[in-house]
Amino acid sequence: MKKFLIVGLGNIGAEYVNTRHNIGFKILDYIARKEGISFETAKLGEISELKVKGRSILLLKPNTYMNLSGKAIHYWLEKENIPKENLLVITDDLNLAFGTIRIKAKGSDGGHNGLKNIQLVLNTTEYARFRFGISDAFKKGQQVNYVLGEWGEEEKEKLKERLEIASEVIKSFALAGLANTMNAFNGK
Repeated sequence: MKKFLIVGLGNIGAEYVNTRHNIGFKILDYIARKEGISFETAKLGEISELKVKGRSILLLKPNTYMNLSGKAIHYWLEKENIPKENLLVITDDLNLAFGTIRIKAKGSDGGHNGLKNIQLVLNTTEYARFRFGISDAFKKGQQVNYVLGEWGEEEKEKLKERLEIASEVIKSFALAGLANTMNAFNGK
């Protein structure tokens, strides 16, 4: 059975649950609810498994906090013997309009501390990432408050549809591959 590791980045703790920075956790929680699966606390995070058409898709929410996500990812790639090309990391992106999806095969950390740590621990920038736009609608000097702030009412309403599309991205990555997923979803 072909295995995939889908990692949603976020911070643990009730105070972060509905923040923009936790979109990775939110997407994985949405998939789990939709598919009727649940997360179990395991080493370095919460993990769940989704089986689709002969594929095992492991969903991981690291409990290492955002800035140390690489440790959890490295552990689960090794433990489950999953190649890096079957890794997809979901993260928030200030440089994209709200809800915009951008999937890339590799790239820089873009100033994102979670991606910075993953790059450091895995010693590569060659892993797929799924960036979810949270926009840059904040005043100068307010970036941290914005990123760690909760979704606005309008965003919450639009988020319902965006979470459904995000769940389709994850299934497509495992079933159709990275290139096809990029072609089908980038910019949507």
